[in-house]
Amino acid sequence: MSFTEALFSAIILLLLMSILFSFAVVLLLVLASAIFSGLNIALMSLDPAELRRQVKLGSKSAALILPYRVNIHLTLASIVFSNVGIISATSLVLDEHLSGLVAVLLSTLLIVVFAEVLPQAIFSKNALFWVARFSWLLQLTVFVTYPISKPLQLLFDRIIGHTSTSRLYGREELGILITEHSGSKHSTLDEDEVEILRSVLQLSEKQASLIMTPIESVYWLTPDTLLSYDQINEILTKGYSRIPVCDPELTTCFGVLLMKDLTKIYRSKQPQPVGDLPLHEVEPVGSRTALDTLFRRFAKSKTHMLPVERTGKIIGIVTIEDMIEEIIGHEIQDETDRQKNRV
Repeated sequence: MSFTEALFSAIILLLLMSILFSFAVVLLLVLASAIFSGLNIALMSLDPAELRRQVKLGSKSAALILPYRVNIHLTLASIVFSNVGIISATSLVLDEHLSGLVAVLLSTLLIVVFAEVLPQAIFSKNALFWVARFSWLLQLTVFVTYPISKPLQLLFDRIIGHTSTSRLYGREELGILITEHSGSKHSTLDEDEVEILRSVLQLSEKQASLIMTPIESVYWLTPDTLLSYDQINEILTKGYSRIPVCDPELTTCFGVLLMKDLTKIYRSKQPQPVGDLPLHEVEPVGSRTALDTLFRRFAKSKTHMLPVERTGKIIGIVTIEDMIEEIIGHEIQDETDRQKNRV
């Protein structure tokens, strides 16, 4: 081989190596641009309030990401500066081997497809995972671009404001969120928990009259009633544990008589007026009382039964069992109920 041929071969080899090197550099630049573009969309899709909740639950990934999401203007400025620099470098490298128009078209195609659309689609699918995976890169980027990105952060914080506080969901929104758990394979809530949570959210929209037992179906007594041995047997047979005591006109409820307080009469077999027996005082609730308010009334009054009134007259009773049945969405049957069903 002559000197000229050897020289020509060396030049060709150097050109090929230069092209291959430039191609490798372009690939690395497009990959870096793709990562920054994906981080940009992924970071913006993460809600600071949700990240704070995840941190409280012990998520290490959320703990890594939260500072960057809270200082979003600093992080965004760092990402955008880095990405713009990478895109510019890509165009310069291509321009060395291709004509200006071809370099622009090729760099645009590479950036749009492989450094914008594709990475954003991938990163947005599992934002928390990808941002946590490249948190070290975010830290490095913020450090390198800090002299430029920090003034921009201060400017944007002043003009736009800081990240908003935790967003609160309304009752309807919470209901929809909970309903989405029903039937989902990825939910940690079972069907009963979903039903209970939905019922609890609706308590304030329901009234005591909806779950009360009408007074026509209630076994009640007056203070003048003489309780005999046979009557107590009847009460035992029907399974009543609490009996409201009202005046004949049903305008006043004097209290509730507990079955356990009738043991002395049952043993002595001597009739005794109901008014002479110990009664547990109760305060009536209005028929339009919301169920969440009614629940607090039960807790405050320390009783399991409350009379329900409307326009100054007792129209029914409501028990803590009625409340529980409304919350769980199922009727509760005790031993007495099962015995009645068998008869």
